[in-house]
Amino acid sequence: MALSRASRLTRRCLRQLLNPQPASLSSQPGRYCSLTVGQRAAKGRKKKDREHRSLPTSSWEERLADAVTPLWRLPYEEQLQVKYESQRKVLQTLTSRLEELGIEAQKSGELCCPLLPMVPSPIINGYRNKSTFSVNQGPDGNPKTVGLYVGTGRARNIVCVRADHTKNIPLKHKQVAQCYEEFIRRSPLDSCILFHEGGHWRELVVRTSSHGHAMAIVTFHPQELGQEALATQKALLKEFFTCGPGAVCALTSLYFQESTMTRCSHEQSPFQLLYGEPHLFEDILGLRFRISPDAFFQVNTSGAEVLFQTVRELSQAAGDTVLLDVCCGTGTIGLSLARHVSKVIGIEIVEKAIEDARWNAAFNGIANCEFHSGKAEAVLPELLSSWEDARPLVAVVNPSRAALHYRVVRAIRNCRAIRRLLYISCKPEGEAMRNFLELCCPPDPGKKLLGQPFAPVSAVPFDMFPHTAHCELVLLFAR
Repeated sequence: MALSRASRLTRRCLRQLLNPQPASLSSQPGRYCSLTVGQRAAKGRKKKDREHRSLPTSSWEERLADAVTPLWRLPYEEQLQVKYESQRKVLQTLTSRLEELGIEAQKSGELCCPLLPMVPSPIINGYRNKSTFSVNQGPDGNPKTVGLYVGTGRARNIVCVRADHTKNIPLKHKQVAQCYEEFIRRSPLDSCILFHEGGHWRELVVRTSSHGHAMAIVTFHPQELGQEALATQKALLKEFFTCGPGAVCALTSLYFQESTMTRCSHEQSPFQLLYGEPHLFEDILGLRFRISPDAFFQVNTSGAEVLFQTVRELSQAAGDTVLLDVCCGTGTIGLSLARHVSKVIGIEIVEKAIEDARWNAAFNGIANCEFHSGKAEAVLPELLSSWEDARPLVAVVNPSRAALHYRVVRAIRNCRAIRRLLYISCKPEGEAMRNFLELCCPPDPGKKLLGQPFAPVSAVPFDMFPHTAHCELVLLFAR
C-alpha cells in the first residue's frame, strides 16, 4: 500500500510539474565428485535452515547490521521519512551554495526546487542483485572469514563479520559466501589480507538475477605461484562449486580473476570463466539485458524499473528527441527510453559493459542506439564540440560517487542544444554537489564555462537501498 500511495503521489506531482496544468583440500581435483544427489540436497537443506535463523542476536552481528544497514531497526515508513529529511537537507545546502554564488535560488519555500515524495522500494529485504564480500580476520581471529567489515583501517580495528543476518543481502548471496569460506578454510593457501605479507584468497562478488541465476567471481592474488599451481587452484575451486559442498549454490557462472591490485578491470586482468555461462540476464520494462562480470547494473532491479519510468517522464522525451546517456553501463536507461525518442547515444568507460549494451540493443530489436566506449571526459567533449543536429538533445547522467569529471560538465554547459539534464546521484551530498554548482553557476570564461547556466527544476528521491542511509536522487535541471 505504501508503494502505491507514494507512486500515485509522485506521478501526480510530476504531472503538475511537467504540465502546468576442517581438513585441508586435496592437492588434486577429484575429491568431491562422489557426492550423491541426496547428500547434496541434505547439505542444501542444512544451509537453508541456517539462513532462516532469526535477526542478529550477537553483538558482532548487531554491530555489522548497524554499520552496513543503520536503519534496519526502524519500521520502513520511518526509514523513508529519515531519508526524505536527509534529501531535504541536500537541497537546502544546494540552495545556500547557489545563493553564495549570487543566484536567487529559493523557488519553493526554502528550497531551490520542489522535492517530491520519497519513492519506496518495491522490495524491502534481500533486494541486492550484487554483493561484495571481503576476506579478513573474523571476531574469533580466523583470518579466513568471509563477510563484511566492521571498524576502520585508520583505527586499525577492522573485523570481518559474516553477513548471515544483514537484511539487504539475499539468501543466495549469503549461501555462496558461506561456501566460499568453507573452501578457503580447507585450502592450504593463506588468505591475502595485506599484499606485502603474502597470501592468495581475496574477495568474492556474487551477482544474481530475478530468473534465479547466480554468478560468483573470486579474486585471487597470484603472488609467486606459477601457471601450473594456478591451474591446480582453479581446478579445485571449480570442483568444489560444481560437485563438492559448494554445488548446493547451483551457480550458473563461476569466474576467477588474478589480481595484484585492490580493484582492476577485465582489461587489466581478464575474468576467467571456470564454469557455466559467461553472462547473467535480467528483464526490465519488457526488455532483456545481458550483464558481464564487472558491468554496472542498478543494484535494486525492481527499484530500477520505477526509477527508469520516472526518468522518462521527467525527460519529456518526444519522438524527435536525441537522448544522451552518460555513464550508461549496459544501456539500461537509454534502451528503456529508446522507443520514445529518435536516437540514443550512450557513453561508458567499461568496455565489456558497452559490448553488453550493443548486444542488448540488437537482441531487443532496437536500432536507434549507438554506444561509445571510453572515459566520458574524453569522448563527450569531442562528440559535442561538433554537434550540429537540430533535434532536441536531452542528457541523462548517472555517474559513480566520484561524480562527473569537470570536462564532462563543461562540455554539457557549452553545448547549446542541451536544454534539459537529468542527474541521477547515489550520493548527492558528496562530489555530486560540486557538479550541481558547476552546472548552475554564472558563466566563467576563466574556467571555460561559457554556456548559459542550468537551474534546478525538481528533485525526486528513490529508496533504492532500504535499511541503509542512502537513496538515489534524481535532479532535473533545465535552461
